[in-house]
Amino acid sequence: QVQLVESGGGLVQPGGSLRLSCTATGTIFSVNAMGWYRQAPGKQRELVSSITRAGTTNYARSVKGRFTISRDNAKNTVYLQMNSLTPEDTAVYYCNAQVARIYWGQGTQVTVSS
Repeated sequence: QVQLVESGGGLVQPGGSLRLSCTATGTIFSVNAMGWYRQAPGKQRELVSSITRAGTTNYARSVKGRFTISRDNAKNTVYLQMNSLTPEDTAVYYCNAQVARIYWGQGTQVTVSS
């Protein structure tokens, strides 16, 4: 069984930064693509960023230039560095990982407010 454990969410003022982490644990031979999604109240879950095992990245237009995704394959961990946060970034952020199938984390709340 594979589990994704997220950390790093919280409350931050506009313009601030947060770093999210997500580690895949369990019986894992190889983690393929990993990514971050978010869901704001009343909205659909949307892709924020993804990264392949080889390091190819993809970003939503709304976060490009402010967020950076990275991963450590040895640790089965993906990171999301979020800078210049705005209230529009407020959401529950979910990690996902493609192993034998797609797994999801439990979500971590990010609130951007003064």
